Amino acid sequence: MFKLHFLLLFFAFKIAISLSERPYVTRISCGAQNDVRSAPTSTLWHKDFGYTGGIRKNATTTSFITPPLNTLRYFPLSEGPENCYNINKVPHGHYSVRIYFGLVAEPSFDDEPLFDVSIEGTLVYSLPPGWSNHDDEHAFVETLVFPDNGTASLCFHSTGHGDPAILAIEILQVDDKAYYSGPGFGRRTIFRTSQRLSCGDRNSKFDVDYDGDLWGGDRFWSSIMTFGQNSDKPISTKSTIKSASVAPNFYPPALYQTALVSTDNEPDLMYTIDVDPNKNYSVWLHFAEIDPLVTDVGQRVIDISINGDIEFPGVDIVKMAGGVNSALVLNKTVAVSGRTLTITLHPTTGTHAIISAIEIFEVITAESKTSPEEVKALQSLNLALGLPRRFGWNGDPCFPQQHPWSGVDCQFDRSSNKWVIDGLGLDNQGLRGFLPDDISRLHHLQSINLSGNNIRGPIPSTVGTITSLEKLDLSYNYFNGSIPESLGELTSLLTLNLNGNLLSGKIPAALGGRLLHRASFNFTDNAGLCGIPGLPTCGPHLTVGAKIGIGFGACVAVVVIATCIACWWKRRQNILRAKRIAARDAPYAKKRTHFNHIQMSRHNHHGQHHENNTRTAVENGPPLLT
Repeated sequence: MFKLHFLLLFFAFKIAISLSERPYVTRISCGAQNDVRSAPTSTLWHKDFGYTGGIRKNATTTSFITPPLNTLRYFPLSEGPENCYNINKVPHGHYSVRIYFGLVAEPSFDDEPLFDVSIEGTLVYSLPPGWSNHDDEHAFVETLVFPDNGTASLCFHSTGHGDPAILAIEILQVDDKAYYSGPGFGRRTIFRTSQRLSCGDRNSKFDVDYDGDLWGGDRFWSSIMTFGQNSDKPISTKSTIKSASVAPNFYPPALYQTALVSTDNEPDLMYTIDVDPNKNYSVWLHFAEIDPLVTDVGQRVIDISINGDIEFPGVDIVKMAGGVNSALVLNKTVAVSGRTLTITLHPTTGTHAIISAIEIFEVITAESKTSPEEVKALQSLNLALGLPRRFGWNGDPCFPQQHPWSGVDCQFDRSSNKWVIDGLGLDNQGLRGFLPDDISRLHHLQSINLSGNNIRGPIPSTVGTITSLEKLDLSYNYFNGSIPESLGELTSLLTLNLNGNLLSGKIPAALGGRLLHRASFNFTDNAGLCGIPGLPTCGPHLTVGAKIGIGFGACVAVVVIATCIACWWKRRQNILRAKRIAARDAPYAKKRTHFNHIQMSRHNHHGQHHENNTRTAVENGPPLLT
């Protein structure tokens, strides 16, 4: 029994360890209202909820590569020119991010959209014309990236040629050292897959189809049976391949069971791919000596050149891989000035060259991001002013540089190595709401133009802390209250337009003095302002505290007067009530008085008395009323 319990605990521990070592995986079926599974591998795709805006639409897929999903997320221009998926709680690490494109399945949507894609604020791909007519890798974009701060930010930017439509998203964790390419590798480097080929294989496959390791990122390998007519031939083996599925890249061993071998007609193997000029590309070449004609070291040696430069001289696969049927991977990053990248394998010993697979990545330097504090300040401004959705303030305000936020100007701050906001131009946009105190967190602003809107409320005194401010235009809004004294402390301020508002009170003396120093200030069309030439003369200037004191005293006086009036009114009502009661009882009292007088007269007339003791009613006093 003890042994049984021990074995159960052991296997439970092994399972826990195994689960903890599994890579993080998230797959989203865009536009889906429920989780779905796709054939043939029953892959789980999560529903699309709480990640972004846009509109749910039915989907048409364009390639056999794309997962067979029925919905997509569509972003019309009315939703803004920039829209993003923000996927939170992504563990720290290195990830393969794959975004699949689709077409809206409606007759009115007959044109393929062309738009830009950025990941973590860096532009990584622009969809080319005709992408939807290719049954290949044009159906998706794939990158290797290190997300920041536990959030993967994937953005889509309209370019005026149709609206973005996204079918699905995959975020697959890979080894932190996967595709390590030298000293420049790291968090500032993004790899975008340009091409990934499985040479000599008849069928294109994902890693899962090769029974590959999960840590490989489920790569897609496009099959290629020849580099050119009569220049090569495919070969294959069923032998087990050694040294393939190892860290950090975990290539599937079956990838190396096929290859292309050159022929006597063309001893060299040559592959050419179209690329963007003036960029760096990381080239990964895969070999395994599976040719039964080569069994030992020195029987096949090849030189490998890229765009005419020999990058790998004297490659002996058997020697370098440690034997036949063993995997060998060579990597080189090269700068390409032209529009093509050509790989040439030339045999120097033996008569033929051989290759199993090719991977080519565009190397992209990740852009520096905007200061997080200033991004939060812009988000606060967005909420306070109620910016229309057409502004599309999503993603990073300054990047990609081709798609900054509307109305936002940026500059690079070398001291923080971040981008900062130096200008806001949101004039004549029909904005409502108020100007928040958080605008002071935009420390580097030089210009603010919010004129011609419907913004209400006071001007925040915190604006006076933006010491770099040179221009402040709040004209033709509904700002009220007094002009903050702090504005007078803005020594760099050259232009101040506050005309056409509801401002009142005395203009701060520091601002009035600045008019003599080539500053351009406009305070007109504010009926309550005073204190400088051209405006009404101010009465005694009261501080805010004095105004509050006067207001409070006035309130107390009103309460006291109201109390006195109420007391007087109540007393008067009591007096009137008493008079009414007395008036009602007066006739009865008069009759009683007359009757007593008669009785007393009779008594005095008939009674026995002496003359000296006789008294009149007047002498005896008035009769008592009962």
